[in-house]
Amino acid sequence: MLATPEYVRASLAHSTADTSKAVAGKLGRQAVLYDASKRFTFVLTEQAVRWPVVSPLALAEQMDRLASLSYLPNVQIGVIPVGAPTPRTPLSTFTIYDAALVTIETTAGSLVLRDGRDVQAYVKEFAGYEDRALFGEDLRARLAEWSAACRA
Repeated sequence: MLATPEYVRASLAHSTADTSKAVAGKLGRQAVLYDASKRFTFVLTEQAVRWPVVSPLALAEQMDRLASLSYLPNVQIGVIPVGAPTPRTPLSTFTIYDAALVTIETTAGSLVLRDGRDVQAYVKEFAGYEDRALFGEDLRARLAEWSAACRA
């Protein structure tokens, strides 16, 4: 949802299949970020943001995109910096949809959870990460610092 086209292509480079449709689909889904009737909160780790999936200049562009998207009134982007104590170690990427559904991405595929107890466990886990993340101006300052380092 937050990736530049180059970053999306690089993240799918391991696939032996034609990924052009997947890239187009991922980029097309980003339009929902501009729908003011929807609200999004993303929490990433510094390691994920700075992972060198692309060249340093493309990574700087990716960081600039995150900073730009953080200005949208319905989008919150947070980054947990290295060294920030967290309640748990994230074992996988997960997405919460309206506190009714959680999807978990693993290397083998995706899991879907609908049971209220399972969903609430992930809501609680997410809140713990959210409490440790940098948002707003603090986030944008850190992204600018990292982006500048990529360009150096």
